[in-house]
Amino acid sequence: MSMKKVAVAAALAIAAGLSACATPTPYQPKVTSGAVTGGFSEQKLEGDRYRVSFAGNSLTSRETVERYLLYRSAELTVQQGYDWFETADHRTDRTARTYVEPDPLARPAFGWGPYGYWRPAWRYYGPSYGWRSWDPFWGDPFFADRAEVRTVEKFEAAAEIVMHKGQKPQGDPRAYDAREIMANLASTIQRPAPK
Repeated sequence: MSMKKVAVAAALAIAAGLSACATPTPYQPKVTSGAVTGGFSEQKLEGDRYRVSFAGNSLTSRETVERYLLYRSAELTVQQGYDWFETADHRTDRTARTYVEPDPLARPAFGWGPYGYWRPAWRYYGPSYGWRSWDPFWGDPFFADRAEVRTVEKFEAAAEIVMHKGQKPQGDPRAYDAREIMANLASTIQRPAPK
């Protein structure tokens, strides 16, 4: 197999691997490693009180994280034999990291050549400033220091819920009918792809 075919095959394999990682966290139990991390978890605090959380990866929006938390709270309420729940405490945390990555074309390679040490250098012309030069040692403010700045966000929502049986009280903004929540949100829940 030629080197060109090997390079193309390697590039396709890397692209396929990266595209597999590029999906938001589906509605799943919490996973801490692998291609798609995050998910829901819960902890029983008392007989009818739970702490429920949902963590998303960097591709999962805040709205999705909060919707999955609400859905999991309703699902857990029904699984435990209750009809409705109320939120005693709720919060959403945001983690953000900013990355500055230099432009790879603005940082060319150097090396030894048949005539000694070489480095790339360019001359270019602009109508407003005339001829200019650029080389890696002296640089140019316009050309040499380009960088990509990106911020990656992750959201995690958590709530402490208290479960109840019977009819949900009217007028309480913290009270949710579990079966109604599940019916209304079911079409928006993205489950993991079957393996």
